[in-house]
Amino acid sequence: MEWKTMEKINPDLILDINNDISDQLVLDEALEVVKACFQCGTCTGGCPSGRRTAIRTRQIIRKALIGLDEVISSEDIWLCSTCYTCYERCPRNIPVTDVIIKLRNIASRRGYMKPPHTAVTHTLAKTGHGVPLGIVKGEPDNNWSKMRQSYGLPNVPPTTLSHPETIKDIQTLMHNLDFDKMVGFVPESKDEKQEKKEKK
Repeated sequence: MEWKTMEKINPDLILDINNDISDQLVLDEALEVVKACFQCGTCTGGCPSGRRTAIRTRQIIRKALIGLDEVISSEDIWLCSTCYTCYERCPRNIPVTDVIIKLRNIASRRGYMKPPHTAVTHTLAKTGHGVPLGIVKGEPDNNWSKMRQSYGLPNVPPTTLSHPETIKDIQTLMHNLDFDKMVGFVPESKDEKQEKKEKK
C-alpha cells in the first residue's frame, strides 16, 4: 500500500521567500496560533469549496507560514467561501478562515484583488449594500420589495435603503481609510446624479 505524501512545493518555482507575510499574519494575536498547524489536511479534506474548485487550504496555510509571496497573488485565497468548516474541524483550533481573510487583506493592500470583489466594494459604496435589493425609499416597488411585503415586512429594509443619506457616511469612511483609492472608487458628482435622475 502506497502512502500519499503532502503536496510538494517545487523549489524551482519558488521565486521569493518573504517573512513579511508570515510576520503580518502573526501580528494579530488571534492568528499567532497558526504556527501550531501541523499540516494534517483536515481543512482541505473537509472544505466545501475544495470539492468544486482548486483551493487546497492546507497548502495556502503552509505557503503563508514559510513566507511564499505567491500565496498573496494566488487566486486560491479568493476561492474560500468563509464557511468556517475548516476552523470547526481543525484539531488545533486554528482559525483557518480568519487567516485566509487576513491574507486577502494583505493581497488587497498590495493590489491583488479580483475584479468581482472590487465590483462589490463599488456597489457597497454606492448603495450601502454588497448585494443591493434595487429599491430606494419613495421609489416604485420591484419584485424584492413585493416579496418582502408578502412576508409582512416593510417593502424597504431599515438600512441604507431607508436612509440614503448614510451612503455619504460610508463613502467618507472609505475615503478616510484610503479604501476608495485601493479599490479605485470615485463617487458620482452632483451633475452625474442629476443626469441619472433625468434619464429615469
